[in-house]
Amino acid sequence: MATYRTSVRSPLAPDLAFDSLADFTTVADWDPGVERATRVDHGELGVGSAFDVDVALAGRAVNFRYEITEFERPRRVVLRAERWPFVSRDTITVAAADGGSTVTYDAELRLRGVLRLLDPLLARAFRRVGDRAAAGLRSHVAA
Repeated sequence: MATYRTSVRSPLAPDLAFDSLADFTTVADWDPGVERATRVDHGELGVGSAFDVDVALAGRAVNFRYEITEFERPRRVVLRAERWPFVSRDTITVAAADGGSTVTYDAELRLRGVLRLLDPLLARAFRRVGDRAAAGLRSHVAA
């Protein structure tokens, strides 16, 4: 399994930082590997809310449907996506800190089946992708 974790400081109050990230359409604003993100359901944001996220992989856009599986506003949101051969789980945690907040982003990406043998290669590539996303996240929550 490939994992990536980063924590960034934000001048935003925890509820504002949380809201700007739990609405996963904003991932296209801060993750350079995401080409487009749209919400596919209506109503209040929470467990079951879903997002179509087009990720650039090997020179083409691949769609992942992310769904919120845990929602504890303004502290924690967990999103999960499956598209063979990948399973992705992203956890965003927000905590109050010195007049602003600290945002922690935990991402897990694993391969299924026999492709799990390629996890070490995936982990290396995922670190590079994660570093670029972390820089974008830092800019996004600095506003």
